[in-house]
Amino acid sequence: MTTLSAYLALFIVLLLVGRAIWVLRAEARRDDGGRPRGVAPGEGYTEIESDYFSGVGGGNQSVTRVPKDPQEYARAFVPGRRGKHRS
Repeated sequence: MTTLSAYLALFIVLLLVGRAIWVLRAEARRDDGGRPRGVAPGEGYTEIESDYFSGVGGGNQSVTRVPKDPQEYARAFVPGRRGKHRS
């Protein structure tokens, strides 16, 4: 490896690191207007439609219902009370 190629490799690495820092700082400064993320809690469900078609006759279509109630949403991730450990 010549000296020129070593300097060129170092320059490219520094350029990439500088660009990554610049992007991260720009995203950190972005103001979201105080809007909360996600969906506001409430009653009912949010329906998410997912369609996939392969173009060769196959595909899949599904609808996922996500509850708006935070407690009901959390219960979906708790495993059932099966087995010998009961409280």
